[in-house]
Amino acid sequence: MSQIDIFDTTLRDGEQSAGINLNTAEKIEIARQLERLGVTIIESGFPASSPGDFDAVQRIAGTVKNSIVTGLSRSMKADIDRTWDALKGAEQPHIHIFLATSPIHMEHKLMKTPEQVVDIAVESVRYAKKFFPLVQWSAEDASRSDPEFLAHIIKKVIEAGATTINLPDTVGYATPAEYGAMFRYMTENVPGIENVKLSAHCHNDLGMATANTLAAIENGATQVEGTINGIGERAGNVALEEIAVALHIRKQFYEIETGINLNEIKRSSQLVSQLTGSIIQPNKAVVGKNAFAHESGIHQDGMLKNPLTYEIITPELIGDAATELVLGKHSGRHAFRDRAVKMGFELPDAKLNEAFIEFKKLADRKKQITEDDLFVLLTDQQINDTETPIYELESVQVQYGTANIPTATASAIGPDGTAIHEAATGSGSVEAIFNTLERIVEGKVHILDYRVTSIGKGRDALGEAVINMSYDGETVTGRDVAQDVLEATAKAYFNAVNRQLVKQGNKTKIEAV
Repeated sequence: MSQIDIFDTTLRDGEQSAGINLNTAEKIEIARQLERLGVTIIESGFPASSPGDFDAVQRIAGTVKNSIVTGLSRSMKADIDRTWDALKGAEQPHIHIFLATSPIHMEHKLMKTPEQVVDIAVESVRYAKKFFPLVQWSAEDASRSDPEFLAHIIKKVIEAGATTINLPDTVGYATPAEYGAMFRYMTENVPGIENVKLSAHCHNDLGMATANTLAAIENGATQVEGTINGIGERAGNVALEEIAVALHIRKQFYEIETGINLNEIKRSSQLVSQLTGSIIQPNKAVVGKNAFAHESGIHQDGMLKNPLTYEIITPELIGDAATELVLGKHSGRHAFRDRAVKMGFELPDAKLNEAFIEFKKLADRKKQITEDDLFVLLTDQQINDTETPIYELESVQVQYGTANIPTATASAIGPDGTAIHEAATGSGSVEAIFNTLERIVEGKVHILDYRVTSIGKGRDALGEAVINMSYDGETVTGRDVAQDVLEATAKAYFNAVNRQLVKQGNKTKIEAV
């Protein structure tokens, strides 16, 4: 069987999803999991776009060893230089350069002639090749580009030193037949195309990203690009877990290996969902909670007689096998550590002890500790920065009655270490909390989105609150968990504010340097 490379862009294209805002610690944790998943290339960010992105790309490049780390760059020397500064310490420095090639983009966005676009592409690849042994060049909006022009510019950038050519369906416009035909045309009409990797990058605007990606593979693609859970711009990117499982289940048809550790899929999906606050739809292929659920009586009867009647994918394949959890309030530190290791967490003793303390607190209040509960506790410790929060919630209380005006009171520790106490009313309990906390923080807050979901099952399940807000004009997302959803809400509010204040502080430090 032939091998196809998996290029993950969760941390770049995926983070561009509306409402997603990851900090550096969270990006590093996702990158580590992507490395465990076995992806070939991790696109860790756009170094020239912001100091925060530069820092994340640089730190991921110094952390990940078994996957290639890359950064996105416009066809500009300044961008390429910035990307090199971020990635020169990587095991295999790799750069991803893009330039639009469709008539509508060249005329209205770039305002360049086709000849000028060719010159810019060639010059940028040639310049990048002075630093990077691996140079990927992308023809933005390739699926709406003229095939002859596309073949011409690809030939030129290969001659300039490109090692990978990417043909994105940037706006999700192509049909599988059209997208596959484009790859076949390039393999048949571009001299030297056999010496480089040919990559597919599909968006899901018309719901055809998976079909288009598989069509590209059938017609010569040797690399596919996508994200975990299919997150990304607008309707998202192709979901890499769908491609990996499709190629595995239909291996006799495709005869292709991906190198993906399939039993890490569920954990990767869960981690990305938790840290981005992006909920996985229940009927999502491969990783949705209903992916292995059977309600029809006919289906249930068939499953009891032979699971293969209605189940082509097993939960065990993607690491979603049910496991009996024997941890409880009487469990010791050694058993807790053993479970953490088996779940794939690598925590230093100090953070493991903190997680164990939180576990004990939860075990005193909750009858049954699920693996989902542990996943949240351990993940929070793994990504938790050691710095003291700028605002820290001490208590929150809400008085509510159907005939009364909801009133919230809250106590918190402020930036200077002093206690702050405030109270406010609202049309509901949550609004009362928001109004109270807005009196505590210094800055203008506008709530853009808010939701609460349960982690696990049962009446005593943990509640996770996710808040997307603008704070002093900057959009930021906060999340936290607690058994009481109102407590989780207050914690998530402060989490968002703290993240933005830390981000502002780090930006000031970087600019000062």
